[in-house]
Amino acid sequence: MKYVDEFRDPEKARTLFRKIESLAAQVARPDGKPLQIMEVCGGHTHSIFRYGLEAMLPETIELVHGPGCPVCVLPMGRVDDCVALAEQPGVIFTTFGDAMRVPGSKKSLMQAKADGADIRMVYSPLDALQLARAHPDREVIFFALGFETTMPSTALTVLEAAAEGIENFAVFCNHITIIPTIKAILDSPDLRVDGFLGPGHVSMVIGNAPYAFIADHYKRPVVVSGFEPLDIVQSIWMLLKQFAEGRCAVENQYGRIVPEAGNNEALAAVAEVFELREFFEWRGLGSIDHSGVRLRPAFAHFDAERKFAVPQVKIADPKACQCGEVLKGVIKPWQCKVFGSACTPEKPLGALMVSSEGACAAYYNYGRFEPSPAAAGAPAEAAGGAP
Repeated sequence: MKYVDEFRDPEKARTLFRKIESLAAQVARPDGKPLQIMEVCGGHTHSIFRYGLEAMLPETIELVHGPGCPVCVLPMGRVDDCVALAEQPGVIFTTFGDAMRVPGSKKSLMQAKADGADIRMVYSPLDALQLARAHPDREVIFFALGFETTMPSTALTVLEAAAEGIENFAVFCNHITIIPTIKAILDSPDLRVDGFLGPGHVSMVIGNAPYAFIADHYKRPVVVSGFEPLDIVQSIWMLLKQFAEGRCAVENQYGRIVPEAGNNEALAAVAEVFELREFFEWRGLGSIDHSGVRLRPAFAHFDAERKFAVPQVKIADPKACQCGEVLKGVIKPWQCKVFGSACTPEKPLGALMVSSEGACAAYYNYGRFEPSPAAAGAPAEAAGGAP
């Protein structure tokens, strides 16, 4: 494991933190407020807390947690749609594991499975396709979700199903796109972000050029970052260098994985299978234009929304749950009224406490926090009832 150890070298980390301290002193804001750096990806959030990186940064730098967890931004109504599909007679519903416990308005997929629905966890859409081959008398639905990171695997699976003429396979498409999301955050009146740690996994597919508008139009620097501790610390140092030099550019710290132009084969498969939706609903962010994709008409026979009756009802989150404010970086997870009391990983009220990439789960599992008196005394009933 020597190669991984090189990205966790304490001495290199100390050197970078000294440089960050020096640069932070040069770029301190005149109003005395800390520089806000948003890590878009939930994987970054968990690394930051797992390795205690935020606590080692100077007080003039504040990390803000963004919406880069696809399970976390899934609206409650779409979870209800999943349950409705899974409970159709003769259906095998397949999903990634971190979506199993996301609460719907009545139940989660885990609870639907306990009630008798045939719901199976898979590691990839190809696993779902194999189930369709093995069970030609059953309809197999794959719950497709994720940013551009996971879109290519779904697209390639649909193309394989089409080539083999498999008719009992369908996709419930909830794939979303990162660029309109970042734009919606930048246009939000209640948030001030000074720079971004760009998502490494998404960038592996789309490359770095799509982020240019952030630097050119919004005058915010971006550094696409890896996920090891030294990756993140170096990326923060690179952002501070841009602040100190008065630059706004898109830089690629994760060059060992992320090609500048992206993955052409993956992008071609995505373009062949998917088209943009006019709008898509996000938990906590509302409807964002052209932020989701659906299957093109040529692949309509693989589209679960066309193949089956789906309720598609919009459901409001419980009033006490503040997932939306956390997703936009307006509040920290521990500032939510139900964090650590009515909402825990064992009994999650919001999706951010469920997902392995959720900011609330990161704070709960790795952070040091003191719930507010209001949160500590809040009964589950006041929170709208934990699922």
